[in-house]
Amino acid sequence: MSLHPEIARVTQRIVERSTERRSTYMERIQAQIDKGPNRAHLSCSGQAHAYAGAGPDQAALASEDAPNIGIVTAYNDMLSAHQPFERFPEVIKDAARTAGATAQVAGGVPAMCDGVTQGETGMELSLFSRDVIALASGVALSHNTFDAALYLGVCDKIVPGLVIAAATFGHIPGIFLPAGPMTSGLPNDEKAKVRQKFAAGEVGRKELMEAEMAAYHGPGTCTFYGTANSNQMLMEFMGLHLPGSSFVNPNTPMRDALTREGTKRATQITHLGNEFTPVADVLDEKAFVNGMVGLMATGGSTNLLLHLPAMARAAGIELTLEDFADISAVTPLMARVYPNGLADVNHFHAAGGLAYMIGNLLDEGLLHDDVRTVAGHGLKRYAHEPKLDGDTITYADSPRQSENDKILRPVSDPFQKSGGLAQMVGNLGQSVMKISAVDPSRHVIEAKARVFHDQDSVKAAFKAGEFTEDTIVVVRFQGPKANGMPELHGLTPTLAVLQDRGLKVALVTDGRMSGASGKVPSAIHVSPEAVDAGPIARVQDGDVIRLDATNGTFDVLTEGFDARTPVTADLSANSHGLGREMFEIFRQNVGLASHGAGVVV
Repeated sequence: MSLHPEIARVTQRIVERSTERRSTYMERIQAQIDKGPNRAHLSCSGQAHAYAGAGPDQAALASEDAPNIGIVTAYNDMLSAHQPFERFPEVIKDAARTAGATAQVAGGVPAMCDGVTQGETGMELSLFSRDVIALASGVALSHNTFDAALYLGVCDKIVPGLVIAAATFGHIPGIFLPAGPMTSGLPNDEKAKVRQKFAAGEVGRKELMEAEMAAYHGPGTCTFYGTANSNQMLMEFMGLHLPGSSFVNPNTPMRDALTREGTKRATQITHLGNEFTPVADVLDEKAFVNGMVGLMATGGSTNLLLHLPAMARAAGIELTLEDFADISAVTPLMARVYPNGLADVNHFHAAGGLAYMIGNLLDEGLLHDDVRTVAGHGLKRYAHEPKLDGDTITYADSPRQSENDKILRPVSDPFQKSGGLAQMVGNLGQSVMKISAVDPSRHVIEAKARVFHDQDSVKAAFKAGEFTEDTIVVVRFQGPKANGMPELHGLTPTLAVLQDRGLKVALVTDGRMSGASGKVPSAIHVSPEAVDAGPIARVQDGDVIRLDATNGTFDVLTEGFDARTPVTADLSANSHGLGREMFEIFRQNVGLASHGAGVVV
């Protein structure tokens, strides 16, 4: 089927908008490519330094005939998603030798978990960790000794930071190797119910801890469809993963085989071979459009509305919230994975997963097939799923029918006719809302505002019994310049309790919500933020706000709103404690949320 006209129109609009930035980027990348394989330009002394610790690989490295692969890893054993990477370097090195190549750990990058820092001071460093990861990756690759790179990362800021680096070093081929989701534990909806009971004082911390440990019980990514798993989807839709590799559990024969296959493929796409595929050629405008389609079709994380524009800018491409909104309008919601359903990502994968979705979306003209990927030309390769024949990966056609239509449906019979995200515009500025899990009866809310400057104050008001009528909760001075734009996921159980009591409630904030945020309507990433005297800084208690996700508007209806002087806040406490001192330069130089809240791009 021919490409959907709206997908074609948005793609062309992005191409035209990005012409100057993309041209400059590609000229710089081509200049690096023209210099040839990197190691040839190092002095003998420089090479000796680089190979001194390589043990049995020293001779092959010195010959310069064998491709050398740099490994950039986010391994740590505190976070379940990244613990499996402990084994990857040895698996990769062994696979590289088998393929006549070498591999070295080029460097490590930090990996923090928003689940651990929710509601804590450390959350104020979370978004900026994306830029730190990009910078650390740059240091790792700066030695200029690698013919290709393998990027090991999974979670919220790690993959976007690695992509920013991969695009910056776009003359080097790169493949992303995931670790996979943990096996299914306590169902996510049951875990959420216990959280709500704890927020309402109906159960104690002992019961809460038991539920959390039953849900997060082993190595791998959390099984709900939050930012981490949205990242994995994105890498497949954008052609940086091997087909079918996103949702294979850690420490399984298939996972190890995919890691070996990814290593082998990296050796085949270097400048030394006949299939040279630099990252710059993979990350073009069509790839980013495919990524946005995947985000909408799966009902993915709102955090990607920050990360995708930042990743795109690193590749010389400019995305706007209008692009997301227009693609959402024509992309059906094909999946129901928690929090917009009861299934987890393991169930989704078993039902047909990404291979089924990509095949169906291609058949309906909603994806670009004419793209370069790390697997070769054409996205159709990603409509196939891997099979294990001994230790060898083979590929078979994906299922043509969903194995469970409560989890996965075709474009012709979706859960919703449009995607899971809406752009919001009005006299409050610009924001986004994830609507895939919000009941349609709550897409329009008109109520009085209660204004807060932090989420703890909201919880205190809840415990004091102050929410007795329909309310739109406004939490401001939570943007990137104010305090690093922390997630406010700690508000989800509180607001959900109010909603379950029969009240109409909503959230308006210049902060973020978790990638797992769900049934409470939330206009987030409000831009300009309050610290920049954005309209949200003029809202007062009692103002009537109308939030209309159907038409994409959010406005203060109270007379005289536009004439008010914006309030200010004492933000001095945000400047110190648990490392916040070191991030002052980030807060001073961060860009708009609507541009990705980037520091390094």
